Amino acid sequence: MKNISNNQNRYIWTIMCIIAIVCYHGSMASAQTLTPEQCRQLAIDNNRQIQQALLVKEQMGYDTKAYKSHFYPRIDAFAADIYSTGKGEFTMQGGNLPIFELNTSLGQYVPKAIAGADGQPIYSEYAYFPDQTFELKIKNIFTAGLTLTQPIYMGGKISTAYSMSQIGEQMAALNHSLTVDEVIVQTDEAYALVVKAKEMIDVAQKYKALLDELNKNVESAVRHGMKTRNDQMKVQVKINEADLNIVKAENGFRLAKMNLCHIIGLPITQNIDVDCNEINDSPTLTAITSDAYGIETRYEHELLNKKVELADKEVKLTKSDFMPNVVLMGGVDYTNGVELAGQKLADGIQGMVGIGVKIPLVNFGESSNKIRSAKAKANIARIEQDDLNEKMYLELQQAINNTNEAQKEMVLTKSALAQADENVRLTRQQYEVGYEPLSELLEAQALWQKAYAEHVEAKCQYRISQLKLQKASGQIEVPAN
Repeated sequence: MKNISNNQNRYIWTIMCIIAIVCYHGSMASAQTLTPEQCRQLAIDNNRQIQQALLVKEQMGYDTKAYKSHFYPRIDAFAADIYSTGKGEFTMQGGNLPIFELNTSLGQYVPKAIAGADGQPIYSEYAYFPDQTFELKIKNIFTAGLTLTQPIYMGGKISTAYSMSQIGEQMAALNHSLTVDEVIVQTDEAYALVVKAKEMIDVAQKYKALLDELNKNVESAVRHGMKTRNDQMKVQVKINEADLNIVKAENGFRLAKMNLCHIIGLPITQNIDVDCNEINDSPTLTAITSDAYGIETRYEHELLNKKVELADKEVKLTKSDFMPNVVLMGGVDYTNGVELAGQKLADGIQGMVGIGVKIPLVNFGESSNKIRSAKAKANIARIEQDDLNEKMYLELQQAINNTNEAQKEMVLTKSALAQADENVRLTRQQYEVGYEPLSELLEAQALWQKAYAEHVEAKCQYRISQLKLQKASGQIEVPAN
Protein backbone atom coordinates (compact mmCIF):
# COMPACT_ATOMS: atom_id res chain seq x y z
CA MET A 1 0.00 0.00 0.00
CA LYS A 2 2.89 2.34 0.78
CA ASN A 3 4.42 1.75 -2.65
CA ILE A 4 1.03 2.40 -4.31
CA SER A 5 0.68 5.68 -2.40
CA ASN A 6 4.19 6.77 -3.40
CA ASN A 7 3.47 5.90 -7.02
CA GLN A 8 0.26 7.97 -6.91
CA ASN A 9 2.13 10.96 -5.45
CA ARG A 10 4.79 10.70 -8.10
CA TYR A 11 2.12 10.48 -10.78
CA ILE A 12 0.30 13.57 -9.46
CA TRP A 13 3.54 15.57 -9.23
CA THR A 14 4.48 14.55 -12.75
CA ILE A 15 1.11 15.62 -14.17
CA MET A 16 1.25 18.97 -12.31
CA CYS A 17 4.75 19.74 -13.54
CA ILE A 18 3.86 18.82 -17.12
CA ILE A 19 0.83 21.15 -16.99
CA ALA A 20 2.92 23.98 -15.45
CA ILE A 21 5.67 23.60 -18.02
CA VAL A 22 3.23 23.46 -20.94
CA CYS A 23 1.38 26.53 -19.68
CA TYR A 24 4.63 28.34 -19.09
CA HIS A 25 6.02 27.69 -22.55
CA GLY A 26 2.63 28.42 -24.12
CA SER A 27 2.50 31.81 -22.44
CA MET A 28 6.11 32.55 -23.33
CA ALA A 29 5.34 31.95 -27.00
CA SER A 30 3.00 34.94 -27.04
CA ALA A 31 5.01 37.13 -24.68
CA GLN A 32 6.54 40.40 -25.85
CA THR A 33 10.31 40.36 -25.44
CA LEU A 34 11.59 43.67 -24.09
CA THR A 35 15.15 45.00 -24.14
CA PRO A 36 16.59 47.18 -21.33
CA GLU A 37 16.47 50.19 -23.67
CA GLN A 38 12.76 49.64 -24.34
CA CYS A 39 12.06 49.27 -20.63
CA ARG A 40 13.90 52.52 -19.84
CA GLN A 41 11.90 54.42 -22.44
CA LEU A 42 8.62 52.94 -21.21
CA ALA A 43 9.53 53.91 -17.64
CA ILE A 44 10.36 57.48 -18.65
CA ASP A 45 7.08 57.76 -20.54
CA ASN A 46 4.81 56.09 -18.01
CA ASN A 47 6.36 56.11 -14.53
CA ARG A 48 4.25 58.07 -12.03
CA GLN A 49 7.23 59.43 -10.09
CA ILE A 50 8.63 61.01 -13.26
CA GLN A 51 5.23 62.43 -14.17
CA GLN A 52 4.94 64.00 -10.72
CA ALA A 53 8.44 65.52 -10.91
CA LEU A 54 7.63 66.90 -14.37
CA LEU A 55 4.50 68.60 -13.04
CA VAL A 56 6.48 70.17 -10.18
CA LYS A 57 8.98 71.48 -12.74
CA GLU A 58 6.11 72.95 -14.77
CA GLN A 59 4.61 74.51 -11.64
CA MET A 60 7.89 76.21 -10.70
CA GLY A 61 8.12 77.65 -14.21
CA TYR A 62 4.75 79.33 -13.75
CA ASP A 63 5.84 80.65 -10.34
CA THR A 64 8.93 82.23 -11.92
CA LYS A 65 6.79 84.02 -14.51
CA ALA A 66 4.48 85.22 -11.74
CA TYR A 67 7.39 86.74 -9.77
CA LYS A 68 8.74 88.38 -12.93
CA SER A 69 5.47 90.28 -13.33
CA HIS A 70 6.23 92.20 -10.13
CA PHE A 71 8.79 94.31 -12.03
CA TYR A 72 6.04 95.86 -14.16
CA PRO A 73 3.28 98.32 -13.25
CA ARG A 74 0.12 96.96 -11.79
CA ILE A 75 -3.08 98.34 -13.26
CA ASP A 76 -6.38 97.71 -11.50
CA ALA A 77 -9.89 98.69 -12.46
CA PHE A 78 -12.57 99.39 -9.91
CA ALA A 79 -16.23 100.29 -9.95
CA ALA A 80 -18.84 100.82 -7.27
CA ASP A 81 -22.49 101.80 -7.23
CA ILE A 82 -24.03 102.80 -3.90
CA TYR A 83 -27.57 103.84 -3.14
CA SER A 84 -28.38 105.48 0.18
CA THR A 85 -31.47 107.10 1.64
CA GLY A 86 -29.35 109.31 3.84
CA LYS A 87 -30.00 113.07 3.63
CA GLY A 88 -29.52 116.25 5.59
CA GLU A 89 -29.91 120.02 5.41
CA PHE A 90 -28.28 123.18 6.67
CA THR A 91 -29.21 126.87 6.63
CA MET A 92 -26.99 129.77 5.58
CA GLN A 93 -27.84 132.85 7.63
CA GLY A 94 -28.85 135.95 5.61
CA GLY A 95 -28.50 139.66 6.40
CA ASN A 96 -27.65 143.10 4.96
CA LEU A 97 -24.88 143.18 2.42
CA PRO A 98 -23.11 146.40 1.37
CA ILE A 99 -23.56 147.56 -2.22
CA PHE A 100 -20.46 147.99 -4.37
CA GLU A 101 -20.04 150.30 -7.38
CA LEU A 102 -17.39 150.53 -10.07
CA ASN A 103 -14.66 153.12 -9.49
CA THR A 104 -13.44 153.83 -13.00
CA SER A 105 -10.30 155.59 -11.82
CA LEU A 106 -9.30 152.63 -9.69
CA GLY A 107 -10.65 150.09 -12.09
CA GLN A 108 -12.35 148.07 -9.33
CA TYR A 109 -15.54 147.79 -7.33
CA VAL A 110 -15.70 149.73 -4.06
CA PRO A 111 -18.52 149.94 -1.48
CA LYS A 112 -20.81 152.92 -1.36
CA ALA A 113 -19.67 154.40 1.93
CA ILE A 114 -18.64 157.64 3.63
CA ALA A 115 -15.89 158.07 6.18
CA GLY A 116 -17.01 158.20 9.79
CA ALA A 117 -15.56 160.28 12.60
CA ASP A 118 -13.29 157.47 13.60
CA GLY A 119 -12.12 156.98 10.04
CA GLN A 120 -14.04 153.77 9.53
CA PRO A 121 -16.37 153.56 6.49
CA ILE A 122 -20.09 153.97 6.99
CA TYR A 123 -22.07 152.15 4.32
CA SER A 124 -24.85 154.21 2.98
CA GLU A 125 -26.65 151.54 0.93
CA TYR A 126 -27.38 147.88 1.68
CA ALA A 127 -28.89 144.87 -0.06
CA TYR A 128 -30.91 142.43 1.98
CA PHE A 129 -29.88 138.70 1.70
CA PRO A 130 -32.49 136.33 3.16
CA ASP A 131 -31.66 133.02 4.94
CA GLN A 132 -30.90 130.10 2.58
CA THR A 133 -31.72 126.48 3.45
CA PHE A 134 -29.88 123.73 1.49
CA GLU A 135 -30.90 120.04 1.39
CA LEU A 136 -28.22 117.34 0.86
CA LYS A 137 -29.29 113.94 -0.56
CA ILE A 138 -26.95 110.99 -1.19
CA LYS A 139 -29.26 108.86 -3.34
CA ASN A 140 -27.20 107.00 -5.99
CA ILE A 141 -23.41 107.35 -6.15
CA PHE A 142 -21.46 105.72 -8.97
CA THR A 143 -17.70 105.70 -9.26
CA ALA A 144 -15.31 103.84 -11.56
CA GLY A 145 -11.71 104.21 -12.59
CA LEU A 146 -8.21 102.82 -13.08
CA THR A 147 -5.28 102.79 -10.65
CA LEU A 148 -1.63 102.25 -11.51
CA THR A 149 1.05 101.17 -9.03
CA GLN A 150 4.70 101.01 -10.05
CA PRO A 151 7.34 99.90 -7.52
CA ILE A 152 10.40 102.14 -7.75
CA TYR A 153 12.52 100.83 -4.87
CA MET A 154 11.53 97.96 -2.57
CA GLY A 155 14.85 97.29 -0.89
CA GLY A 156 15.71 94.55 -3.39
CA LYS A 157 12.66 92.45 -2.47
CA ILE A 158 11.34 92.00 -6.01
CA SER A 159 14.66 91.17 -7.66
CA THR A 160 15.62 88.79 -4.84
CA ALA A 161 12.27 87.01 -4.91
CA TYR A 162 12.56 86.63 -8.67
CA SER A 163 16.08 85.19 -8.34
CA MET A 164 14.81 82.75 -5.70
CA SER A 165 12.01 81.63 -8.02
CA GLN A 166 14.58 81.03 -10.78
CA ILE A 167 16.66 78.92 -8.40
CA GLY A 168 13.53 77.00 -7.42
CA GLU A 169 12.80 76.32 -11.09
CA GLN A 170 16.36 75.07 -11.60
CA MET A 171 16.05 72.83 -8.55
CA ALA A 172 12.80 71.40 -9.90
CA ALA A 173 14.53 70.62 -13.20
CA LEU A 174 17.41 68.94 -11.33
CA ASN A 175 14.95 66.97 -9.23
CA HIS A 176 13.18 65.79 -12.39
CA SER A 177 16.50 64.62 -13.87
CA LEU A 178 17.36 62.92 -10.57
CA THR A 179 14.00 61.14 -10.57
CA VAL A 180 14.63 59.94 -14.13
CA ASP A 181 18.01 58.53 -13.04
CA GLU A 182 16.47 56.77 -10.05
CA VAL A 183 13.69 55.26 -12.17
CA ILE A 184 16.23 54.05 -14.75
CA VAL A 185 18.19 52.35 -11.97
CA GLN A 186 14.99 50.78 -10.63
CA THR A 187 14.07 49.65 -14.15
CA ASP A 188 17.44 48.10 -14.94
CA GLU A 189 17.57 46.46 -11.53
CA ALA A 190 14.08 45.02 -12.03
CA TYR A 191 15.10 43.85 -15.50
CA ALA A 192 18.16 42.10 -14.05
CA LEU A 193 15.96 40.38 -11.45
CA VAL A 194 13.65 39.14 -14.21
CA VAL A 195 16.65 37.75 -16.09
CA LYS A 196 17.83 36.10 -12.88
CA ALA A 197 14.39 34.56 -12.24
CA LYS A 198 14.21 33.29 -15.81
CA GLU A 199 17.65 31.70 -15.58
CA MET A 200 16.71 30.15 -12.26
CA ILE A 201 13.96 28.30 -14.15
CA ASP A 202 16.62 27.09 -16.57
CA VAL A 203 18.78 25.95 -13.64
CA ALA A 204 15.88 24.03 -12.10
CA GLN A 205 14.94 22.43 -15.43
CA LYS A 206 18.50 21.38 -16.22
CA TYR A 207 18.87 19.89 -12.78
CA LYS A 208 15.58 18.05 -13.32
CA ALA A 209 16.88 16.79 -16.67
CA LEU A 210 19.99 15.39 -14.97
CA LEU A 211 17.83 13.58 -12.45
CA ASP A 212 15.50 12.24 -15.15
CA GLU A 213 18.45 10.85 -17.05
CA LEU A 214 19.85 9.34 -13.88
CA ASN A 215 16.45 7.87 -13.03
CA LYS A 216 16.30 6.10 -16.38
CA ASN A 217 19.73 4.61 -15.85
CA VAL A 218 18.88 3.51 -12.32
CA GLU A 219 15.58 1.95 -13.43
CA SER A 220 17.42 0.02 -16.11
CA ALA A 221 20.02 -1.10 -13.60
CA VAL A 222 17.29 -2.21 -11.16
CA ARG A 223 15.59 -4.28 -13.87
CA HIS A 224 18.87 -6.04 -14.56
CA GLY A 225 19.56 -6.57 -10.89
CA MET A 226 22.58 -4.27 -10.81
CA LYS A 227 21.05 -1.69 -8.45
CA THR A 228 18.56 -1.83 -5.62
CA ARG A 229 15.13 -0.20 -5.51
CA ASN A 230 16.44 1.92 -2.66
CA ASP A 231 18.61 3.79 -5.17
CA GLN A 232 15.61 4.35 -7.38
CA MET A 233 13.60 5.76 -4.44
CA LYS A 234 16.43 8.17 -3.57
CA VAL A 235 16.46 9.48 -7.12
CA GLN A 236 12.67 9.85 -7.13
CA VAL A 237 12.78 11.95 -3.94
CA LYS A 238 15.25 14.29 -5.63
CA ILE A 239 13.02 14.44 -8.73
CA ASN A 240 10.05 15.50 -6.59
CA GLU A 241 12.18 18.22 -4.99
CA ALA A 242 13.30 19.36 -8.45
CA ASP A 243 9.67 19.57 -9.64
CA LEU A 244 8.82 21.76 -6.66
CA ASN A 245 11.84 23.97 -7.34
CA ILE A 246 10.65 24.45 -10.94
CA VAL A 247 7.25 25.63 -9.70
CA LYS A 248 8.89 28.01 -7.23
CA ALA A 249 11.21 29.36 -9.93
CA GLU A 250 8.29 29.98 -12.29
CA ASN A 251 6.37 31.80 -9.54
CA GLY A 252 9.42 33.95 -8.85
CA PHE A 253 9.71 34.72 -12.57
CA ARG A 254 6.05 35.71 -12.71
CA LEU A 255 6.40 38.07 -9.72
CA ALA A 256 9.60 39.60 -11.11
CA LYS A 257 7.82 40.37 -14.39
CA MET A 258 4.91 41.95 -12.56
CA ASN A 259 7.32 44.18 -10.64
CA LEU A 260 9.01 45.25 -13.89
CA CYS A 261 5.64 46.02 -15.49
CA HIS A 262 4.71 48.16 -12.48
CA ILE A 263 7.88 50.25 -12.79
CA ILE A 264 7.67 50.78 -16.55
CA GLY A 265 3.96 51.61 -16.44
CA LEU A 266 2.50 48.51 -18.09
CA PRO A 267 -0.41 46.51 -16.64
CA ILE A 268 1.14 44.16 -14.09
CA THR A 269 -0.67 41.22 -15.66
CA GLN A 270 0.75 41.89 -19.13
CA ASN A 271 2.77 38.98 -20.49
CA ILE A 272 6.34 40.06 -21.22
CA ASP A 273 9.69 38.35 -21.63
CA VAL A 274 13.35 39.39 -21.38
CA ASP A 275 16.55 38.49 -23.19
CA CYS A 276 19.01 36.77 -20.87
CA ASN A 277 21.89 37.69 -23.19
CA GLU A 278 21.50 41.33 -22.12
CA ILE A 279 23.53 40.53 -18.97
CA ASN A 280 27.15 39.95 -19.89
CA ASP A 281 28.58 36.67 -18.64
CA SER A 282 32.22 37.55 -19.41
CA PRO A 283 33.01 41.15 -18.44
CA THR A 284 36.38 42.76 -18.95
CA LEU A 285 38.38 42.12 -15.82
CA THR A 286 39.68 45.55 -14.92
CA ALA A 287 39.98 46.83 -11.37
CA ILE A 288 37.87 49.94 -10.84
CA THR A 289 39.45 52.84 -8.95
CA SER A 290 38.01 56.10 -7.69
CA ASP A 291 40.27 58.14 -10.00
CA ALA A 292 37.86 57.81 -12.89
CA TYR A 293 34.77 58.71 -10.87
CA GLY A 294 33.47 61.67 -8.90
CA ILE A 295 30.30 63.13 -7.44
CA GLU A 296 30.41 66.50 -9.21
CA THR A 297 28.15 65.31 -12.00
CA ARG A 298 25.50 63.97 -9.63
CA TYR A 299 22.24 65.88 -9.57
CA GLU A 300 22.21 65.64 -5.77
CA HIS A 301 25.51 67.57 -5.67
CA GLU A 302 24.11 70.39 -7.79
CA LEU A 303 20.88 70.41 -5.76
CA LEU A 304 22.88 71.02 -2.59
CA ASN A 305 24.66 73.93 -4.27
CA LYS A 306 21.32 75.42 -5.26
CA LYS A 307 19.98 74.93 -1.74
CA VAL A 308 22.89 76.95 -0.30
CA GLU A 309 22.40 79.63 -2.95
CA LEU A 310 18.71 79.79 -2.09
CA ALA A 311 19.51 80.20 1.62
CA ASP A 312 21.83 83.14 0.82
CA LYS A 313 19.08 84.77 -1.22
CA GLU A 314 16.71 84.37 1.70
CA VAL A 315 19.05 86.47 3.84
CA LYS A 316 18.78 89.28 1.27
CA LEU A 317 15.02 88.88 1.12
CA THR A 318 14.80 89.19 4.91
CA LYS A 319 16.89 92.37 4.84
CA SER A 320 14.62 93.87 2.19
CA ASP A 321 11.66 93.70 4.60
CA PHE A 322 13.31 96.43 6.68
CA MET A 323 14.47 98.71 3.85
CA PRO A 324 12.66 101.87 2.61
CA ASN A 325 9.97 101.33 -0.02
CA VAL A 326 9.15 103.85 -2.76
CA VAL A 327 6.07 103.40 -4.93
CA LEU A 328 4.70 105.53 -7.78
CA MET A 329 0.91 105.73 -7.81
CA GLY A 330 -1.50 107.14 -10.31
CA GLY A 331 -5.08 106.80 -11.38
CA VAL A 332 -8.13 108.23 -13.04
CA ASP A 333 -11.74 107.86 -11.98
CA TYR A 334 -15.24 109.06 -12.77
CA THR A 335 -17.72 109.87 -9.99
CA ASN A 336 -21.41 110.72 -10.29
CA GLY A 337 -23.79 111.35 -7.42
CA VAL A 338 -24.72 113.32 -4.26
CA GLU A 339 -27.31 116.10 -4.69
CA LEU A 340 -27.20 119.49 -2.98
CA ALA A 341 -30.25 121.67 -3.31
CA GLY A 342 -31.41 119.56 -6.25
CA GLN A 343 -28.08 119.83 -8.07
CA LYS A 344 -25.44 117.05 -8.41
CA LEU A 345 -22.19 117.85 -6.68
CA ALA A 346 -20.06 115.17 -8.48
CA ASP A 347 -20.26 114.44 -12.18
CA GLY A 348 -16.86 114.31 -13.81
CA ILE A 349 -13.47 112.67 -14.35
CA GLN A 350 -10.57 113.24 -11.98
CA GLY A 351 -6.90 112.26 -12.22
CA MET A 352 -4.34 111.55 -9.49
CA VAL A 353 -0.60 110.95 -9.31
CA GLY A 354 1.67 110.61 -6.33
CA ILE A 355 4.65 108.92 -4.71
CA GLY A 356 4.41 106.80 -1.58
CA VAL A 357 7.41 106.32 0.71
CA LYS A 358 7.62 103.91 3.65
CA ILE A 359 10.66 104.03 5.93
CA PRO A 360 10.92 101.55 8.85
CA LEU A 361 12.15 103.31 11.95
CA VAL A 362 11.78 101.26 15.15
CA ASN A 363 10.89 97.55 15.35
CA PHE A 364 12.48 96.68 18.71
CA GLY A 365 15.03 94.19 17.34
CA GLU A 366 12.73 92.36 14.92
CA SER A 367 14.89 93.15 11.88
CA SER A 368 18.22 92.14 13.43
CA ASN A 369 16.83 88.91 14.89
CA LYS A 370 15.15 87.86 11.65
CA ILE A 371 18.34 88.55 9.68
CA ARG A 372 20.39 86.53 12.18
CA SER A 373 17.88 83.69 11.85
CA ALA A 374 18.17 83.72 8.05
CA LYS A 375 21.97 83.70 8.27
CA ALA A 376 21.84 80.76 10.69
CA LYS A 377 19.63 78.91 8.21
CA ALA A 378 22.18 79.57 5.46
CA ASN A 379 24.97 78.19 7.66
CA ILE A 380 22.88 75.10 8.37
CA ALA A 381 22.50 74.58 4.61
CA ARG A 382 26.30 74.76 4.18
CA ILE A 383 26.91 72.25 6.98
CA GLU A 384 24.32 69.94 5.46
CA GLN A 385 25.99 70.33 2.08
CA ASP A 386 29.40 69.32 3.48
CA ASP A 387 27.89 66.38 5.35
CA LEU A 388 25.95 65.02 2.36
CA ASN A 389 28.90 65.53 0.02
CA GLU A 390 31.02 63.33 2.28
CA LYS A 391 28.26 60.73 2.39
CA MET A 392 28.09 60.76 -1.41
CA TYR A 393 31.86 60.17 -1.55
CA LEU A 394 31.42 57.22 0.83
CA GLU A 395 28.55 55.90 -1.28
CA LEU A 396 30.73 56.18 -4.38
CA GLN A 397 33.62 54.31 -2.76
CA GLN A 398 31.26 51.61 -1.53
CA ALA A 399 29.80 51.25 -5.04
CA ILE A 400 33.32 50.88 -6.45
CA ASN A 401 34.17 48.22 -3.88
CA ASN A 402 30.91 46.35 -4.49
CA THR A 403 31.45 46.39 -8.24
CA ASN A 404 34.98 45.03 -7.92
CA GLU A 405 33.77 42.34 -5.53
CA ALA A 406 30.82 41.42 -7.75
CA GLN A 407 33.10 41.21 -10.78
CA LYS A 408 35.46 38.91 -8.95
CA GLU A 409 32.58 36.82 -7.59
CA MET A 410 31.14 36.34 -11.07
CA VAL A 411 34.48 35.07 -12.36
CA LEU A 412 34.89 32.71 -9.41
CA THR A 413 31.35 31.33 -9.68
CA LYS A 414 31.83 30.75 -13.39
CA SER A 415 34.97 28.78 -12.64
CA ALA A 416 33.19 26.89 -9.84
CA LEU A 417 30.37 26.00 -12.25
CA ALA A 418 32.85 24.56 -14.72
CA GLN A 419 34.44 22.51 -11.93
CA ALA A 420 31.03 21.32 -10.72
CA ASP A 421 30.11 20.28 -14.25
CA GLU A 422 33.31 18.26 -14.57
CA ASN A 423 32.74 16.77 -11.12
CA VAL A 424 29.28 15.55 -12.18
CA ARG A 425 30.73 13.98 -15.32
CA LEU A 426 33.48 12.12 -13.43
CA THR A 427 31.22 11.03 -10.58
CA ARG A 428 28.64 9.69 -13.06
CA GLN A 429 31.34 7.63 -14.75
CA GLN A 430 32.53 6.27 -11.39
CA TYR A 431 28.95 5.49 -10.36
CA GLU A 432 28.17 3.65 -13.59
CA VAL A 433 31.18 1.32 -13.15
CA GLY A 434 30.37 0.83 -9.46
CA TYR A 435 33.24 2.80 -7.95
CA GLU A 436 31.01 5.52 -6.39
CA PRO A 437 27.71 5.17 -4.48
CA LEU A 438 24.55 6.87 -5.69
CA SER A 439 24.72 9.36 -2.83
CA GLU A 440 27.97 10.77 -4.22
CA LEU A 441 26.44 11.30 -7.65
CA LEU A 442 23.35 12.95 -6.16
CA GLU A 443 25.60 15.17 -4.07
CA ALA A 444 27.65 16.10 -7.13
CA GLN A 445 24.51 17.03 -9.04
CA ALA A 446 23.23 19.07 -6.09
CA LEU A 447 26.55 20.90 -5.94
CA TRP A 448 26.29 21.56 -9.67
CA GLN A 449 22.82 23.07 -9.19
CA LYS A 450 24.11 25.25 -6.35
CA ALA A 451 27.10 26.42 -8.39
CA TYR A 452 24.84 27.24 -11.34
CA ALA A 453 22.42 29.19 -9.16
CA GLU A 454 25.29 31.09 -7.49
CA HIS A 455 26.68 32.02 -10.91
CA VAL A 456 23.28 33.34 -12.01
CA GLU A 457 23.04 35.32 -8.75
CA ALA A 458 26.57 36.68 -9.26
CA LYS A 459 25.74 37.87 -12.79
CA CYS A 460 22.64 39.66 -11.50
CA GLN A 461 24.52 41.28 -8.61
CA TYR A 462 27.31 42.41 -10.93
CA ARG A 463 24.80 44.15 -13.18
CA ILE A 464 23.11 45.79 -10.20
CA SER A 465 26.47 46.90 -8.77
CA GLN A 466 27.29 48.50 -12.14
CA LEU A 467 24.00 50.41 -12.04
CA LYS A 468 24.62 51.66 -8.52
CA LEU A 469 28.13 52.74 -9.48
CA GLN A 470 26.75 54.72 -12.42
CA LYS A 471 24.17 56.29 -10.12
CA ALA A 472 26.76 57.11 -7.42
CA SER A 473 29.01 58.81 -9.99
CA GLY A 474 26.27 60.58 -11.94
CA GLN A 475 26.83 58.60 -15.14
CA ILE A 476 23.39 57.12 -15.79
CA GLU A 477 22.64 57.01 -19.52
CA VAL A 478 19.25 58.55 -20.22
CA PRO A 479 17.54 57.52 -23.48
CA ALA A 480 17.23 60.36 -25.97
CA ASN A 481 13.63 61.33 -26.68
